[in-house]
Amino acid sequence: MRIPPEHRQRHWLRTRQVTLLLLAIWFAVTFLSIWYARELTGLTLLGWPVSFYMAAQGSVLVYVAIIGAYAWWMGRLDAKYQVRASDGDK
Repeated sequence: MRIPPEHRQRHWLRTRQVTLLLLAIWFAVTFLSIWYARELTGLTLLGWPVSFYMAAQGSVLVYVAIIGAYAWWMGRLDAKYQVRASDGDK
């Protein structure tokens, strides 16, 4: 099954937008929580300083959520633009 070129272009544009958004979230969680660690120490989450929580487990939970969001979002985009994994080389 051939994918119309306009579908392929829109699909690729949306894929890049989703990827950039999720990379921005990754960057914010990874680097901004380290950069502002001293300021985040004043905030508490479940009795622990937010900086400690983010270093211990919060960042990992956000990373797993990013992976899940990417898989869900790309599944929806693939269905919307009728793209299958085997169609990539055609």
